[in-house]
Amino acid sequence: MDILGYKKDYQLFAGTRSKIKPSIIKSSKNNQSNNKKRLSIKHVLDEIALKDGMTLSFHHHLRNGDYILNMVMEEITRRNVKDVTIFASSIFPCHKDLVKYIEQGIVTQIYAAFISGPVSEAISEGKLKKVAVMHTHGGRARIVESGELTIDLAFIGAPTCDQTGNITGKIGKSACGSIGYAVTDAHFAKTTIAITDNLVDELDDFQIGGQYIDYIVEVDAIGDSKGIVSGTTEITKNPIGLKIAKLATDVIKYSGYFKNGFSFQTGAGGTSLAVSEYLKKLMKDENIKGSYALGGITSYIVDMLKEGLFEKLYDVQCFDLGSVESIATNPNHIAISASKYANILDDCLINNLDFVILGATEIDLDFNVNVTTTSTGEIMGGSGGHSDTAYGAKVTIVVSQLFNARIPVIKNKVICKTTPGETVDVLVTERGIAINPLRTDLVEKFKNTNLPIKTIEELKAISDNLVGIPKEIDFDDKIVAVVEYRDGTVIDVIHKKNINNKG
Repeated sequence: MDILGYKKDYQLFAGTRSKIKPSIIKSSKNNQSNNKKRLSIKHVLDEIALKDGMTLSFHHHLRNGDYILNMVMEEITRRNVKDVTIFASSIFPCHKDLVKYIEQGIVTQIYAAFISGPVSEAISEGKLKKVAVMHTHGGRARIVESGELTIDLAFIGAPTCDQTGNITGKIGKSACGSIGYAVTDAHFAKTTIAITDNLVDELDDFQIGGQYIDYIVEVDAIGDSKGIVSGTTEITKNPIGLKIAKLATDVIKYSGYFKNGFSFQTGAGGTSLAVSEYLKKLMKDENIKGSYALGGITSYIVDMLKEGLFEKLYDVQCFDLGSVESIATNPNHIAISASKYANILDDCLINNLDFVILGATEIDLDFNVNVTTTSTGEIMGGSGGHSDTAYGAKVTIVVSQLFNARIPVIKNKVICKTTPGETVDVLVTERGIAINPLRTDLVEKFKNTNLPIKTIEELKAISDNLVGIPKEIDFDDKIVAVVEYRDGTVIDVIHKKNINNKG
């Protein structure tokens, strides 16, 4: 099947055991020039031979407070460049200007691990000329480091940059903490431009070395660091969410993997954060200390580091300002690249992860999870590190209400498969806990507990009885996005919704 704008030699996902491991290329960039500073983005672009079909990369560490993508694209569009590919680690509502560039044919393709807001709506409506490619966070690093995609221009939002191009996200008025998603871009792009609002003489502590930077531009502001806090970053107060979090913590306790030296990752959703709080109490009660916590870090995990419950935090992006402050001051809070986090070509940290707590828009009877689309099929997110960590963790726990606003989470088949069921071990809901039958070891572990263990079919029957079974969604033949698994195989595609569909 040909997919417009997608690689002709793609392979379909055939299970996590059929690993595709392309050879890794090495970055050869070594720009030691002392004359990197330019007056503006305009002046940089005046020196570069722009052409149609270029690939421009951006990173999302300022999340919904990012200014870089919009300011760069405003200048690009003045130069009559067409057929641009945007290779952004994530797209947020603040990037809504991309919609007009899509409609004008300036931007024809987008790669991202997460897409939300007006851009996701435009893609779902079929406005993008070529398919969007939705990869994982680790997959993004793999795409570049394997040579599958070449970045022509990488634009690095630099909270602090020195005169030689060394960059840190730890300090500056736009400090965002770790800039782990920008590292691969800086290392491998043909040309890398650092855009900063805090240019200093010299940095001793930095995450990206100046040898990878070709140009430096100083601007008034690269973003609003308050925008890092986009979405839920507070513990839920919902009694149902708290009940789910308590049950998930019990799953950790009785799994057989809760012991000194365990490692842990959770997201920034309200229920996931509540798991962190319950886990903190459990660790104190049981006198258990972990080795490290991983991923996007929040203040709740920072508190566990401060209290000595974890030895180290490995941080690819900071989810709130408390974690930004921590990474700037605590030597055991360590910034890592996306490649070190989750790239299959690297000896990545997810491979030693014991527990991960994840969410779900939908989960089906085979434990496949959708976090890419809504329950009615519109793009609203993406894997991020979901598929990566589910693969690496010894125990992958999905937490979700059984239904929300009368929309059930358990379906016969998910609309979009983001994470394969063979890597999902436990579903925790307020009505019971389902263990993937593939995990016979966990099934045995939980036999002698008082936890409300049910089959996923039993949980679905409860849900169906309470809220009914939703109507099937009608989709058009047009494919608007390709969903890649972390190894680059195609795990699913997303179709445009039928214009006559009212669901």
